[in-house]
Amino acid sequence: MAYQFEQNEPIDHGVRRIAAELIDDAIEWVEAEHADPHEVVHEVRKDCKKLRGLLRLVRKAAPALYKYENAVFRDAAASLSRVRDAEAAIETYDALIAHFADGLNVLEFAPIRAALTRHREHTLDAMDDFGQRLAAFRDDMREARARVDGWMLPEAETDPEAQWKLLDGGLRKVYRRGRKAMQQAYDTRHPEDFHEWRKRAKYLRYHLRLLRPAWPRLLKPTRSEVKALADLLGDDHDLTVLREILPRAVDMHAHAERGQLLLALMDRRSAELRGRANWLGQRIYAESPKRLAARLGTYWSVWRREHAAAGGLPGGTGLAGGH
Repeated sequence: MAYQFEQNEPIDHGVRRIAAELIDDAIEWVEAEHADPHEVVHEVRKDCKKLRGLLRLVRKAAPALYKYENAVFRDAAASLSRVRDAEAAIETYDALIAHFADGLNVLEFAPIRAALTRHREHTLDAMDDFGQRLAAFRDDMREARARVDGWMLPEAETDPEAQWKLLDGGLRKVYRRGRKAMQQAYDTRHPEDFHEWRKRAKYLRYHLRLLRPAWPRLLKPTRSEVKALADLLGDDHDLTVLREILPRAVDMHAHAERGQLLLALMDRRSAELRGRANWLGQRIYAESPKRLAARLGTYWSVWRREHAAAGGLPGGTGLAGGH
């Protein structure tokens, strides 16, 4: 799949193409035989996040489309979140122990690891309706796939600057909210505020990937830095999830000493991650939303004109929606 706009396609065609590919991928994962349920949940939730990122880029141009479809993909992914959290807790535990392995007797923590593993399996087994949830998710995706061909964006001229206006507002909004979320997170130090910033950073990452062909040698490394930021904040959020799951999965009284040490290591690792995120965030969000959008809009216009000069977009503008 190419999660990016192509130089020779109208914007609305690109939006529908990318959405269709992501939805098809999610359906294939659900219908795959003998697939690991945890991997299925991880992959289809990732597809939904990319779909929501795509919709956010055209949010200002098509608010009704965004409002309806974003809610569909948000709720579909949320229906499977419990399974993902149980799996993420083990991954986070393993990463934490590996990070501090030089100063630990790792074997002493084995009972905690075993308890988290049992919790993961119990979570899946306890969800008697997991199969039904997957089936409902698949049905939601099939219905969404049937709607994609009718997704509509406002008309725009063939001029690249006019085309950019379909994307400019969504990009600005995501970037502006990311800047505000960063400030809020370091003002309050609340885990939920860092998680909110993470979500905004992920959407910016998706936007940069969608726009990357306009200047790959510049936007690809920029996207990589934004991905690194989102990963740091994601690791920090995973520590919060692990902290919430630990008392449900582990007898903390029976493992009081190891449990308290584990919690201390989590606090230390969180401080490290947030420090690195601040360093990256100060650079990624250094521009104003207006300047960032203007700069990327210039790259877009030059890129699109290159193709127009070679013969123009096929089939006219195609920006009125529909085929």
